[in-house]
Amino acid sequence: MQKCDKCNTPFSWSKIYKSFVLKYKPITCNKCGTEHNITKLGRLAFVFCTIVPFFIFVNFLASFENFILTLVIGLIILLLGSLLAPFFIKYKGIL
Repeated sequence: MQKCDKCNTPFSWSKIYKSFVLKYKPITCNKCGTEHNITKLGRLAFVFCTIVPFFIFVNFLASFENFILTLVIGLIILLLGSLLAPFFIKYKGIL
């Protein structure tokens, strides 16, 4: 999990999740007040955790004849990817 660049205080999972759900809002450290922005690599990690698995499943792996079932399973994959994304997203402190 990501930590503050200045004081090494770990960010909570919920703080990181809320940050990227709210259009990559910067995270402020609770201990030292340092502001952290998501890196370009972090944005790419979010896409690879969420959108890419969804599209791969829906377009290539889904062999269901029922479109609704395919879409529901794809959305579950999207949700699971977004729940795992905070472990891979990187932030950098603004100095």
